[in-house]
Amino acid sequence: MATLFDPVQLGSLVLANRVFMAPLTRNRAHADGVPSELATTYYTQRASAGLIVTEATQISPMGKGYLNTPGIHSREQVQTWSRIVDAVHQSGGRIFLQLWHVGRISHTSLLPNHAQPVAPSAIRANSQTLIATGMAPVSEPVALTASGIKETLDDFRRAAANAKDAGFDGVEIHAANGYLIDQFLKTGTNQRTDEYGGVAANRVRFLTETVERVLEVWDSGQVGVRISPTGGFNDMTDENPMETFSIAVDRLNNYGLAYLHVVETAQNSKGSSEEDLAMSAHLRTQWKGLYVVNGGYDGLTGEEALSNGHADAVAYGRAFLANPDLPKRLKLGATLNEPDPTTFYGGDAVGYTSYPALT
Repeated sequence: MATLFDPVQLGSLVLANRVFMAPLTRNRAHADGVPSELATTYYTQRASAGLIVTEATQISPMGKGYLNTPGIHSREQVQTWSRIVDAVHQSGGRIFLQLWHVGRISHTSLLPNHAQPVAPSAIRANSQTLIATGMAPVSEPVALTASGIKETLDDFRRAAANAKDAGFDGVEIHAANGYLIDQFLKTGTNQRTDEYGGVAANRVRFLTETVERVLEVWDSGQVGVRISPTGGFNDMTDENPMETFSIAVDRLNNYGLAYLHVVETAQNSKGSSEEDLAMSAHLRTQWKGLYVVNGGYDGLTGEEALSNGHADAVAYGRAFLANPDLPKRLKLGATLNEPDPTTFYGGDAVGYTSYPALT
């Protein structure tokens, strides 16, 4: 069986290893959504990952949900991302952009003309977000109209094209963690009665139409999807996640995508429950392509996931945040830097580009 340090084919790419960098929101972009100057250093430091998946990046001004998060919808954003991508490539790395629309997890102060957030249904989340004055409850959303859904799908396509213009190796569609696509998937947030709501086959429609719009720009082997079947982060529930996500994965199999990226734990969890792992094991048997897992893995458990066939690659979040040379440390069995939670979101170089590599 493969190890974490064996190469893996991803579409037309051959990745150097199976230690992926999970998307990590760091709230260090400029107010206009342009990545900061430090972002080039941050991503280049981590170029030894088999694949970097960038922090979640909003597809449009209406897709924004947190202070100082980056976008991929303006010319300056695209130009700055292009410089980051060039630096990662020059260091031998591969990098996908994560396409993000937060849906209801936003605040009117973050949106154009103080608009209300949009969502499948007008159901306010019991959740908070980061705005200029600090943490605040999210605003009440309005339900997307049919024309609003079409505009949002157009935004996904445009953002995918911008990511291609910036030189990324591919894109990951963020359909996890309680954001817009996940809100369409799960019954707790989708109470629509049109073709996008009701039975699971309808609730999956927004995801598959997003994939189809992105595939108008990218080859299927350069597109991944991230899901969180059992995740409750951002006040998410589903009456029958096994049914919902079995249907979702069955539909996604039709597109020949680069990979499926499964978040196996709830947000901030140290590990996966038996329920989480049972769901992931089921989807693993169903999925026809590269299967990537994320959720509290270390070097040993990551190796076990590959050796027992549970996964083809492992995405590491906090471990990569604090260890820019994570693949090397895992291979050597070296001690890992401990992440500092007080510097996760916002700030300067401290806790961002200041973690040391092995000497």
